[in-house]
Amino acid sequence: MKVSRYLFAFLLFAGGALQSLPVQSQEVKVADLVISQPWSRAAPRGAELASSYLTIENKGTKPDRLIGGSTEIAEKLQIQQSSMVGGGLTLTPVEGGLTISPGDKVVLAPHGYHITLSNLKSRMKKGTKVPMTLEFEKAGRVTISFDVLSVASTGPVAPKASAPDDGKMKK
Repeated sequence: MKVSRYLFAFLLFAGGALQSLPVQSQEVKVADLVISQPWSRAAPRGAELASSYLTIENKGTKPDRLIGGSTEIAEKLQIQQSSMVGGGLTLTPVEGGLTISPGDKVVLAPHGYHITLSNLKSRMKKGTKVPMTLEFEKAGRVTISFDVLSVASTGPVAPKASAPDDGKMKK
């Protein structure tokens, strides 16, 4: 029956398209800081560590620092920097906090600065959201909801730019 094969193929295509939709990124403002694109990598069952990422922009005239935070899903939240040393990956705690200078945008991303969640209390599953309270030296505390993406994700998919419609589109 050809109709059912076409319908089956369409449903498979539609399901795949839905799974690859971009994450709707939230933007949170606290004092002079704008926090955007909070996301985490999923942690497989039994994992004790997970990594989380975001972008922080300082629109003010004075520096601020991300100094820590907490979350119910882990015993400890720590700001770390990953780097390659001697062919291996090294994780170093960022002592004193991560400075966000006036006018700067700091991106916490894989293979750089990130938030490490230690001693996970429950599994971080793809498609869920994890609330975390971040603490800044000047801006204070703010609770952010992090989108949990796949274990191998490199970040949220940016929405595709659309071409301007100048009325000259070919048909």
